[in-house]
Amino acid sequence: MPITRTSVMRYVLTALPVLGAITLPQTALADSLQSWKVTANRFELTTDTAVQPQVQLVPNPARLVIDLPGMRWKQPKLKQPKTGAIRSLRIARFEKDTTRIVLDLAPGKTIDPSKVVIRPSSARKWSIQLPPLQTARNSPLLPSKDVAINVPAAPAPKLSNRIPQGQTLNWLQQRLGKLVKQSKYNDLDPGAFILDLDTGNYASINGGKVFPTASVIKLPVLVAFLQDVEKGKIRLNEKLTMTRDVIVGGSGYMQDARVGTRYSVLQTLNNMITTSDNTATNMIIKRMGGIQVVNRRFAQWGLKKTRIRNWLPDLRGTNTTTPQEMIKVMGMLEQGELLSSQKQTALNIMLRVKNRSLLPQGLGRGARIAHKTGDIGFLLGDSGIVYMPNGKRYLISVLVGSRVYDDYDAMYYIRDVSKIVYSYMNNVSNNSRLAKVKDDSFQGRELVFSRPDVKQNLPLLRLNNGSRRP
Repeated sequence: MPITRTSVMRYVLTALPVLGAITLPQTALADSLQSWKVTANRFELTTDTAVQPQVQLVPNPARLVIDLPGMRWKQPKLKQPKTGAIRSLRIARFEKDTTRIVLDLAPGKTIDPSKVVIRPSSARKWSIQLPPLQTARNSPLLPSKDVAINVPAAPAPKLSNRIPQGQTLNWLQQRLGKLVKQSKYNDLDPGAFILDLDTGNYASINGGKVFPTASVIKLPVLVAFLQDVEKGKIRLNEKLTMTRDVIVGGSGYMQDARVGTRYSVLQTLNNMITTSDNTATNMIIKRMGGIQVVNRRFAQWGLKKTRIRNWLPDLRGTNTTTPQEMIKVMGMLEQGELLSSQKQTALNIMLRVKNRSLLPQGLGRGARIAHKTGDIGFLLGDSGIVYMPNGKRYLISVLVGSRVYDDYDAMYYIRDVSKIVYSYMNNVSNNSRLAKVKDDSFQGRELVFSRPDVKQNLPLLRLNNGSRRP
């Protein structure tokens, strides 16, 4: 499917000035109300993840109350005067995880609640159209108690066969292309895909090439599993029993426990991602129904090359993906297409990955990354969502094959790519003339990357191919 301008605008909507709208700063993890707009008799809202509003008409005085379950309001109570049918707007925290919006109607007036029109353009964007006001004093429309208003179901997320893209980041793509041609990387077969979430612009170096996944596959497995949690098929406090058939070697410590040991779902998910536990991963896949069930879920997301063919640790590299498809998974996760209430759970787990030897080494002070690493000796990879201190976000996936087993140059290459991309994004986002500067005229200074002594990094590389270190 061709990339459209609309797909790009989904990322930049709240960053653009809109007349009459107020836009809140976007946070990395919180499910929050991002923007709203009020006219004389119409109210529109946008959230950063999917929400199902609850609307009711409350009498004496008449006001429309809109509750947003799962949305967090961390600001002081807000009140704004308006004109027309809606005389004031109030926003506050109703409960710990519920934001309440109150639309106060003109004094002495009311509306017919059956004629309130609520339309979702997506699970994150809603509009509420009020009918003409009527005098409340003698109107049979004035309820004696709160009246719940029927809210249509939010439309199902469109899991399209595309990554939201804008234009090619020419300078960045050329710079990364030159990097791989350096003599020290002659034995490497790398692939990388980078997506700027603020603009939809991207860079690709063999982004569509199929690679073994190693433990990077655990990232989409995490998302698929949490989808079942959202659907009520699985509970996070459910206990999973470790059976003999799921116990394998490689990374993680669960393999050392005795058969029959029980772990909570949440503990197992954490072990699968943070310490890359292979036994935990097999327990998760088994609980979902097996490999083919997980592959069908990947296919539903529009992934064509991401497949599991063998249980972890898959040292032969039969499980596959592409850097571009890993970006797609993370992009749909970040924009709330794959998860809503469990999105924060997924990101919190990914933020706690203990292996910091790859992409994190290229990030500046104060940056955070929700990511997953993978290593099977002839393939090293890392894929993540980077949150910069200035609020900018981008996606990056780097998979590196090598003709040399345990090639430390693969680690240095991923670090180099990470540092170049971060430096580029930091310079572009801090450029006050950003709207006038073309990518191919970018003149930002790169951060200097110096290779440390190889011996100092020996413990950092081995992840999943035999060592029990995370």
